[in-house]
Amino acid sequence: MDLKLYDTLTKDKRAFVPLDPRSVRMYVCGPTVYDFAHIGNARPVIVFDVLFRLLRHIYGEAHVTYVRNITDVDDKINDRALRDYPGLPLNEAIRKVTEKTANQFHADVEALGCLRPTVEPRATDFVLPRADGKADMVTLIKTLIDRGHAYEANGEVLFDTASMPDYGKLSGRKLEDQQAGARIAVDAHKKNPADFVLWKQSSADEPGWESPWGRGRPGWHIECSAMSAAYLGDVFDIHGGGLDLIFPHHENEIAQSRCAHGTHAMANYWLHNGFLQVEGEKMSKSLGNFVTINELLKDWPGEVMRLNMLKTHYRSPIDWTVKGLEESVKVLDDWYATAGDVAGSTPASTVLDTLGDDLNTAQTVTALHGLRHQAEKGGEAQRAEFAASLRLLGFLAQTQADWDARKQEASGVDAAQVTALIADRTAARARKDWKESDRIRDELAAMGVAIKDSKEGTTWEIAR
Repeated sequence: MDLKLYDTLTKDKRAFVPLDPRSVRMYVCGPTVYDFAHIGNARPVIVFDVLFRLLRHIYGEAHVTYVRNITDVDDKINDRALRDYPGLPLNEAIRKVTEKTANQFHADVEALGCLRPTVEPRATDFVLPRADGKADMVTLIKTLIDRGHAYEANGEVLFDTASMPDYGKLSGRKLEDQQAGARIAVDAHKKNPADFVLWKQSSADEPGWESPWGRGRPGWHIECSAMSAAYLGDVFDIHGGGLDLIFPHHENEIAQSRCAHGTHAMANYWLHNGFLQVEGEKMSKSLGNFVTINELLKDWPGEVMRLNMLKTHYRSPIDWTVKGLEESVKVLDDWYATAGDVAGSTPASTVLDTLGDDLNTAQTVTALHGLRHQAEKGGEAQRAEFAASLRLLGFLAQTQADWDARKQEASGVDAAQVTALIADRTAARARKDWKESDRIRDELAAMGVAIKDSKEGTTWEIAR
């Protein structure tokens, strides 16, 4: 099948051609584990999980490497550690914070139907030179200094942006424009206002490592340059993340990696997902609409949240609403009823075609609705194709019975009681006792259960 991806760097959609089809390599910036992940964090995780699944389908599971890092050294983590574990040594307190939040992140994204990446490195394991010889931050910084792309000043090591002629190409920001608008006095120790930190000093109450430039810790950007090179090489196929990372994070990753390795590129394709709003507003704690994945999972099955995300093209902004979640529940109820326990191995060509067009999951969902109608009218072959298509997207991870049970658990409804009341209502309708039939319908509605009568019988769902 053909795969085209929109590259933020070249600003066009072009055919994906891997450096080596036997070893397709992708890096995606992962979480900074200072707190539980919010719903905005879930978007890149789900988007690039779909791409990971698609690449494995095209090239084979053994031929795709997906690296997603964990940032476990950060000022916010330090603050959280000092707040939550004031009696512990800082490094021990930091480990407690990051272990708890990283474990919760894994549980949350697994519930969203996401596969584990091939490798998930922690930043703190790649600060100093390693026994296995893999890339590390200190060695990369040394190389940048030796090659004239970095310098020491005021206790820091800084990247010299002027040493890279096309710095700013990813974001479209010209270096001279950044210089003109900068506050020179604040950054008097920098050669250029746009120069950024590779290494900074650590105080006694901050984590630190001994380095050629004294006890300190790395800047944010150098972490991903080291971890991507460690597992994917100097140049790899795809680098992904949220739109908010284009500048400065990804711009600075490119600068560090290219200048350290002497390469024309860091990655051949740069993919970025759009922003997320909640009920039409920017998500923030001050507005009271800040919600974590873990909180949402208490009320909604993970696959509902996954579908709600994939109904919008990954590069478009998304408005996260309760109405959208309610619609997604109904769709998944229908999909599970049609194909939940059906085996299938070959996804439909319409699904592969839409995914191949820059991961157009919005069109893919439309294609899935068409496949569902074909499955209803056709036989086992159509249902198997529908089921295989859904599983390629990360759906139908449960049996139909487990799906129904999970929904009922979230709603607090007693399924056995509902089944008994529906049986009583069916009997009442058979003897034309419409008053009793209506009474039972009202009782079910009071329980939060909506029923639907058809030629095949009566079905029910949780009314939200």
